[in-house]
Amino acid sequence: MLTHQNKEPRNPDRVVMLGGNGFFGKALTKLLKESSMETLPLSSADLDLTADDAVDKLKSTLREDDSLVIFSALTPDRGRGIDTFMANLKMIENLCAYLAEQKPAHVIYFSSDAVYPLGSGPVNETSAAAPADLYGAMHRSRELMLQQTLGDQLCILRPTLVYGADDSHNSYGPNRFRRQAAKEGKIVIGGEGEETRDHIYIDDIAEITKLVLENRSTGMLNVAGGSSTDFGTVARLVAAQFDGNVEVCPTPRKMPATHRSFDITALHRAFPGYVFTPLETGLKKAHEGSL
Repeated sequence: MLTHQNKEPRNPDRVVMLGGNGFFGKALTKLLKESSMETLPLSSADLDLTADDAVDKLKSTLREDDSLVIFSALTPDRGRGIDTFMANLKMIENLCAYLAEQKPAHVIYFSSDAVYPLGSGPVNETSAAAPADLYGAMHRSRELMLQQTLGDQLCILRPTLVYGADDSHNSYGPNRFRRQAAKEGKIVIGGEGEETRDHIYIDDIAEITKLVLENRSTGMLNVAGGSSTDFGTVARLVAAQFDGNVEVCPTPRKMPATHRSFDITALHRAFPGYVFTPLETGLKKAHEGSL
């Protein structure tokens, strides 16, 4: 649940993004610039959070009136082992060393719904975080590190599966399906694609983050649309975006089908009236943006 610290929404003085050159960062930078917000997107080339001099560079770069958005993370496509896990923790260890001395006006940490176990019941903000792998455990550990350092001055956003034209992670779902269809003329799914997931278009991630920044919101919020769709249906919707016949190819199922759905009551309370991009519309935009 979120608490809005601003009585009325207003633009922050400056928004600094760590990991600002990534998929999420680019989308947010574009939106904030369109809204005339001052932004400073920083990539790992600008500021390596794992480096020994990271704290000094943070001190020379950040200001007390900044709103800080933390996207920086090594994602599963970069590795799922202990070395990746430890590198991700090192980033936040250095960041917390800085934050213990100088706290910006607002801090937003982008976590993941991977902190929740897969199950049949709807997930909400009171659901227990019980990650099943090192990637989920990494995000939960980072959340706890930042919470210990910042207390109630922190906002944690836990997005579900995100898709869009510029995503480079190629994770199972709309992004991989679109690339398979373009390259191979077919889409390969696990089993019949029975698993259900909530899928969020990247522009909605940027819009929700903008609202959090304007309201200087703190607390924790799952970012999901509240409607789960099976991967088989998603694959067929992606295939329909292409001229010609794109075949959706089931494969023998090796693992039991898993499902995830969200109760987004807290999101509606925080931002009444917000409407997420419908899946078919988002898939069309992602397809057009990739041409």
